[in-house]
Amino acid sequence: MGDEGPLCRGRRPAYGRCPGTQGGSWPGVRPGGEPRTTVTTPGNDTPTGTRAQRWVVGVDGSPGARAALVWALCAAAQADVTLELVSSYPVDFYWADPYLVDERRLEEIREDTAERVRSALAEARRDPTVAAVDGALEVTAEVVVGAGAAAEHLVAEARDARLLVVGSRGRGGVHSTLLGSVALHCVAHASCPVVVVHPGAVQPPLRVVVGIDDSAMSRAALARAAEEAGRLGAELEVVAAQQPVAYWSEVQAVVLPPSAEMREQVKQRAAEIVTEVLGGDGATPRLRVEDGAPAEVLARVADGAALLVVGSHSRSRIAGMLLGSVALHCAVHAPCPVMVVRQVPPPAGYRPAEKPATSDAG
Repeated sequence: MGDEGPLCRGRRPAYGRCPGTQGGSWPGVRPGGEPRTTVTTPGNDTPTGTRAQRWVVGVDGSPGARAALVWALCAAAQADVTLELVSSYPVDFYWADPYLVDERRLEEIREDTAERVRSALAEARRDPTVAAVDGALEVTAEVVVGAGAAAEHLVAEARDARLLVVGSRGRGGVHSTLLGSVALHCVAHASCPVVVVHPGAVQPPLRVVVGIDDSAMSRAALARAAEEAGRLGAELEVVAAQQPVAYWSEVQAVVLPPSAEMREQVKQRAAEIVTEVLGGDGATPRLRVEDGAPAEVLARVADGAALLVVGSHSRSRIAGMLLGSVALHCAVHAPCPVMVVRQVPPPAGYRPAEKPATSDAG
C-alpha cells in the first residue's frame, strides 16, 4: 500500500502534501483598482530577493488577527515591503467526516479559506487607520493557504521573512488566556522578529520604546528599535531597569554601593551601549532608568507607545529556554504592539577583523 490517496493511506497528512493543499494559484484583482492579490500554497517558489523583503501576517478571522492586519498594512507602507497573508485549515477532521475525504471537497475548503482571507484584507483596507497612511491601500499582498496547525504554518512561512505579525489572541484557545497559543508559539520559535499586536491607543508624541541591558540580544533589539523609530518618524525611548536588591544578609547591604550610585552606573552603562550600537549619527534617543523589575517597567513605560521592542532573551538567560521571562511578560501584558527580536547570527564563514599589529616607537 503506497502513501498516496485521499487519506494519505492511513497516516496523518503530511504538511502541505495531502489533497487540497497543492495546486495552482488564483490571481485576481480586487475591485476599485486595489493591488493584485494572489493565492498560493505553502512552499511555492518565490525569488529569494523578494521573499526577503516581505512580512508574514497571520489571518484567521478573529478580532486579534484583524488588528494585526491593520497594523501590518500601515507599517508595510512605511517600510516599503510586501505582505504574505497566511491562513490554514485543520486536517484532523479527515478522520471524523468521510464526506471530506473527497479531494474536490477539500479544494472547496481551501478556496473558501482563501476567499475569507481576501475579504478580511478588503475590510482592513477600509479601516480609517489604514486610509490615513500614505501608500497603505497600495501595499501588495499575497494570500497563502495550507492545511495543518496554524502556529507551525506561520513559523515555517516566516523562516526567511523580515517580520512575522500576529494578533495577541486568535480564534481558538481558552478565552481567559492573555496570549493565544499561536502567538506564544510564534514568539518562541520564529527565526525572525515577531510583532504581537495588542489593541491600544497610541498617545502623542509618537514613541518607540526599547528595553536594554548588557546582553548581545539587547543590542540587536536596540538597533531594530532605532530602525523602526526612523521608519515611523517617532522618538526612540531607551529604557534600562534597576531592580531593587532584596538583602538577605546585612553584609550585602554594606558591600553593595548605595542605590543612587548604582542608578548612575546603570545610566552611564546604558548610554555607552547606545553610543556603541547607534553611534553619534541621527537623533539622540531619550534614555530612562526606572526602578523595578525589567518586565514590569517596560510594560508600564510602553503605555501609549507605537511599539515596544525587546530581545528574546535578556542578560540573565537560562540555558534551554526558548523565550526569556522579560520578553514573555511583555508579549503577554504590554498595552501596545510588541516586537520580539532575535539576535541575527553572523554569515557563514564570518570572522571578526583582526586588529593591526602595533609596535612601540621606542
